Amino acid sequence: MITTIFSKSKPINFLIVFSITLIACLLLPFKYPNVVVQEPVIWVLGGVFLIAFLSILVLDFIVSKNLLSQQNNYEILLFALFFLAIPQVFSDYKIMVSNFFILLALRRLISVRSKKEVIKKLFDTGLLIGVATLFYFWAIVFFPLIFIALLLFSETTVKHYLVPFIGLAAVAVLAICYSIIFYDDYFLALHINPAVNFDFSNYNSLQFITVITMLLSFGIWSSLFYLKDIRKKMRSFRPSYKLLFFSCMFAAAITVFAPQKNGSEFLFLFAPLAVIITNYIETIEEKWFKEVFLGLLIIIPVVLLVL
Repeated sequence: MITTIFSKSKPINFLIVFSITLIACLLLPFKYPNVVVQEPVIWVLGGVFLIAFLSILVLDFIVSKNLLSQQNNYEILLFALFFLAIPQVFSDYKIMVSNFFILLALRRLISVRSKKEVIKKLFDTGLLIGVATLFYFWAIVFFPLIFIALLLFSETTVKHYLVPFIGLAAVAVLAICYSIIFYDDYFLALHINPAVNFDFSNYNSLQFITVITMLLSFGIWSSLFYLKDIRKKMRSFRPSYKLLFFSCMFAAAITVFAPQKNGSEFLFLFAPLAVIITNYIETIEEKWFKEVFLGLLIIIPVVLLVL
């Protein structure tokens, strides 16, 4: 039944996903009161929810525009369920905004496939990643993704490799100007914080152990089939699938390096992992197994709510 509802793109699917995301957002202050919510006022929490749902819509656009799935809505359902599994992602609006700009950057980067306005798209991607970095420093990890994309799309022109740096530099210059005007300092607005933290003791709880196990097991298993099936895709779309996998790897790296491990750092992993798992679900031929597989992804976050 679950797979039947989301097997095709329907308006009701977006209403269900909207509801799940809203529940996850409202759940945070009640289920996890120990999590410090930055500026805990209603309009801020509402703004974070709006950005979260817009992120889901951007993911849906990326997937449908680039044929990264079979035109279903499994990926947005999984994205929302990940929110429900780790509602702590709503505790830091900066990471939420940063992830939103990374998704916008990914949208522009994948569109390089068309070979149209390549320079403009590369500039936009560098600029968007730069803006994302202003909100969360470790978003800079996604910058090398641009050059991987150029290699995958067989772009060998030297100027194409220089343009992203111009976009990134534009953000830096504007941020420095802002910092001088408002803070009387050159780099304060850049929020440069290359600190890393390899202390994973914050994950020593039933919630995190369960969720991390779920993401790792379902993610690794789905990735094996995802990589194997890439060669079955249309040749022109294969680089997009590979690019998405690399973005998932970079997002996983952020969870390792993140200076504050409160759960919000997993947000960058949600979108690419949702697409990878979606592609695996599409390959399952046995209807009962598909229902069980997707059912587990739904049940686990729900069970965590009542524990």
